[in-house]
Amino acid sequence: MTSAGSAGTRKRKFFDYPRSGYTGLHRWLPSWRFMLGSFLSGVFLIAGAIVAAYATIEIPDPGADVDAQTTTVYYADGSTVLGTFAVQKRKIVELETLPAWVGDSVIAAEDRTFEDNRGISLTGMARAFFNNVRGGETQGGSTLTQQYVERYYVDKTTTDYVGKFKEVLLAVKITNKESKPEILERYLNTIYFGRDSYGIQAAARSYFDVDAKDLTISQAAMLAAIIPSPNNWDPAVRPQQAEARWKIVIGRMLEDGHITKKQHDEAVFPETVEYVRSSKYQGPNGHLLKMVEDEMAGEAINISKEKLDRGGYKVVTTIQKPVQDQLVTSVNRLLNGELTDGVTPPNPRLKIAASSVDPATGGIVALYGGPDFLADQINWATYGYGMQAGSTFKPFALIAALQEGISLEKRYSGRSPMELDGWGDGDKTVTNFNGSSYGTMDLVDATADSVNTVYAQLNLEIGADKTAAVANAAGITTPVESNPANVLGTTPVHPLDMASAYATFAAQGVHHDAHVVAQVVNPNGSVNYETDGNPERRFEQDVMADATYAMTQVVERGSGEPYIKPLGVPVAGKTGTSNENLSAWFVGYTPTIATSVALSQVGEDGKSPNTITPFGPSPYGGTLTQVTGGSIPAKLWADYMGPVLQMEQFAKKRDFPPRADVGDKPTQRPTTTPSPTPTPTTAPTTEPTQDATAKVPYRLQGKTQGDATAALLAVGLEPVIVTKPSDDVAAGRVISVDPAAGTRLPVGSQVTLVVSSGPKPQPTKKPDPKPDPEPDPKPTQTPAPTEAPPAQEEEGGGDGGGA
Repeated sequence: MTSAGSAGTRKRKFFDYPRSGYTGLHRWLPSWRFMLGSFLSGVFLIAGAIVAAYATIEIPDPGADVDAQTTTVYYADGSTVLGTFAVQKRKIVELETLPAWVGDSVIAAEDRTFEDNRGISLTGMARAFFNNVRGGETQGGSTLTQQYVERYYVDKTTTDYVGKFKEVLLAVKITNKESKPEILERYLNTIYFGRDSYGIQAAARSYFDVDAKDLTISQAAMLAAIIPSPNNWDPAVRPQQAEARWKIVIGRMLEDGHITKKQHDEAVFPETVEYVRSSKYQGPNGHLLKMVEDEMAGEAINISKEKLDRGGYKVVTTIQKPVQDQLVTSVNRLLNGELTDGVTPPNPRLKIAASSVDPATGGIVALYGGPDFLADQINWATYGYGMQAGSTFKPFALIAALQEGISLEKRYSGRSPMELDGWGDGDKTVTNFNGSSYGTMDLVDATADSVNTVYAQLNLEIGADKTAAVANAAGITTPVESNPANVLGTTPVHPLDMASAYATFAAQGVHHDAHVVAQVVNPNGSVNYETDGNPERRFEQDVMADATYAMTQVVERGSGEPYIKPLGVPVAGKTGTSNENLSAWFVGYTPTIATSVALSQVGEDGKSPNTITPFGPSPYGGTLTQVTGGSIPAKLWADYMGPVLQMEQFAKKRDFPPRADVGDKPTQRPTTTPSPTPTPTTAPTTEPTQDATAKVPYRLQGKTQGDATAALLAVGLEPVIVTKPSDDVAAGRVISVDPAAGTRLPVGSQVTLVVSSGPKPQPTKKPDPKPDPEPDPKPTQTPAPTEAPPAQEEEGGGDGGGA
């Protein structure tokens, strides 16, 4: 009793552990009261921590790329895709634009309780936790909302438990803040579906080539089915697994009431389209996309590369796909030897540049800067300072002369070589191509035959600065030298600039800025930018009409005739070859399109200019000994433009305005000027009246000698008869007239009539054919313009040495 009483009065310890009054195992086991209290305390502490964490956690800003959308670049038709710019292939769509089964299929596949849960699934998380703890295959217990949080806000895959806990809190908080439709819409626009596609719209395009709004039940179910592992379950990779997953989703949609039994039974596993991986800059079109990228970042549009990649713009270019395809086809035909009958294929270092411009807008209709942007980033149509233009530069001097009141009928000596005062500080000698020499000739003939000595005199007469000014006004963006030799193409230019300049001629003197971007549309459908090319009249129409007439003669009877004239379409143009054959050109235009073709060749270093290695047949027979503008460039131009000029948009208008005869009453100037001064210091004080001059009548060729003589005497001109054998013109009829028809001369001037004396005497022995025939040399006397064979090529750049 005493012992027990003593124990009852003993003072209890604050922390009674090990437990007093107990022995053995019970001494070391906590009481149930302690266990319950500890458990409840822990629960309250954890709950408090969760509540505190929930209260303090803030919803972060969306990830950097969730609002990024693919910018799509289209051909000129506005519907055919040329390429894309993106950090992620994505196009955001609104949920209300989609069929109900698109969202329902994702709910059935990923979170069947989505409509009712609070953003999380405790049973799903517990199941995944215990499975992972047991060492089973890793599972996720995430709801659709949790996946949305991870992709839309966290912007990375979370694997640690702390991160998952934060996602749980965010999912609950976002569920209380955002509506279920809003969550579902953002989820559909964010989730990755494989095939480099983010969001339902990009996925619909990648797998089925349709818009998301047009997805069928089967297609939507398949896309939803592969969400957990899109790259592995892509039907193109594992069709059986994809179909098995699809059946599960279709079955759930029926069970959950999203579709009817009839819709379920009619559903068939859908076929997908072939997946073509993005090769944005590959091939010739890579140069076009780089031009779009550069133009978008320019001052006029001011959309940087970063904005372009994320902005979701619709960019409509000026490139017409049928024309671009034909250009690439023709270039490939040349490179493959199809245009040259396999004769001596081109040097592998040959560079081809071509571009076509719409005269009405300045839009670049087609452009070839190289075969593959990824292999060679140099766009040879726009690169650096370009290449020497050769005689394609002569029309700028012709226009400058017409602006000064110099008529196409003005005559100059075409002899070669010619010493010209004012030509330069060193050698003052100018020669024609191949040393050909001519008599006096007007500017039409000089243009057709591209006579260097005539154009050298003309440039000295008007002033080289005026030629440079015309070139810049027409569209040349590279610096133009103001030395007399610029008329022979010493200035390096871009092939695109030459097409733009000749497009100004085609537009009768109205210049449009060359451009590749026609319109930019924002994601919301509003227009961000569009252009009409900023039209501005640079030259008068009558000047353009005369310049165009002279340039048509290049095709009708000059160096462009062999390949361009057979097209049967009126074409004005100019061939060009630089010194040492470093470049060769043909630039031509109709009223609806202007096109430049330029060839060059680089050395072993891939940069330094080299003489173009001759290849292919000559237009005059035999094999080419040198590549000139009238040979391969003209042939490529014709092969490309032949089909293009038959297209409706380019065939609607073909005729040029009639010749205007600018300067029909020119001031009296010497008809032969061997050594002119650079610019006349004084103008003649007298101008003959119309009655003091007479025009050489038209259509004298083919007339009898008597009729032609009478026609000349009737207008006050004195005929001089020269006979010449001819196999084509009957005896006694006129072969040619010099000066040419339309030439205005002082009354009483002599006009030479070359009259046929009948067929040439037949040789007794036929001479052996030459292995590489060349065109007949031009006569040193005044030529008969329509009788002399066309020169193989005509021009020289550099110092005007006749190369």
